Amino acid sequence: MDVLKSSAVGGSLQISTDVIAKIARLATLEVDGVQAVCGENLGVKGLLPKARALKPIEVSLSEDVAQITVSIQVRYGSKVPALAEKVQESVKSAVQNMTGITVSKVNVVVAGVAVPSTEPGEAE
Repeated sequence: MDVLKSSAVGGSLQISTDVIAKIARLATLEVDGVQAVCGENLGVKGLLPKARALKPIEVSLSEDVAQITVSIQVRYGSKVPALAEKVQESVKSAVQNMTGITVSKVNVVVAGVAVPSTEPGEAE
């Protein structure tokens, strides 16, 4: 597990990349139009070998600068380019505000589309 070490008054501060990923996940889910972060409720668990499954959020740190990749499932009917831009803004803002770590890039991977299910007996 990678950690970031920075100077803090009277000691040091270490922030795990897992914490950064958790902040990014929560910021992503706040965006209207995001159904899930990939790997959550996609209905394909167990179908793909773990080695081939997408990692929901990847964080790489280089010289106190983070690059984050978020894989999402969008709701059907969402405008994907606008949605991706909102996810980028939300993740960058949340991570920088909460950790003080500069985020140079947020990549958004649209891994699926959530289609609304029709209830039995509904007219189509």
